[in-house]
Amino acid sequence: MKISQSEIAQKIQKIVEQLGYLLIDIQFRGDERNRIIEIFIDGENGILTSDCVDVSRACGNIIEEEDLIESKYRLDVSSPGVDRPLKYALQYKKNIGRKFEIEFENQVNEKFEGKLIAVDNEILKFEINKQTEEVNFNKIKSAKIIVRF
Repeated sequence: MKISQSEIAQKIQKIVEQLGYLLIDIQFRGDERNRIIEIFIDGENGILTSDCVDVSRACGNIIEEEDLIESKYRLDVSSPGVDRPLKYALQYKKNIGRKFEIEFENQVNEKFEGKLIAVDNEILKFEINKQTEEVNFNKIKSAKIIVRF
């Protein structure tokens, strides 16, 4: 690569944000002859295929225009999926009614499961054992949607 992965990631983040999406993660895989760049985006109302296409085109254009990668590369853009932890408070709104596993910052082995019932800015309201608990988003270490089949 002509520039570092962190510099490419910064350029991608800027593009994603300019297009109005949240950058959840970027992963670089492959070797110097065949790079794979995976970009995970999200939005307040979810992500459509057309959103992924828009981000892919914009990122591909900047990679080509600025000749950021010398070798062949593949650019994959997708939504994060339910198996990835939520990273931003905005992501919670579209998941009201779902069950979560929450782990808190600075508290060893403190986890709980609860159903998200409301979001008010950075205050999340969960139903736990038929009681409502308020959780400040900033106190969450990780939050995963629980999917049961």
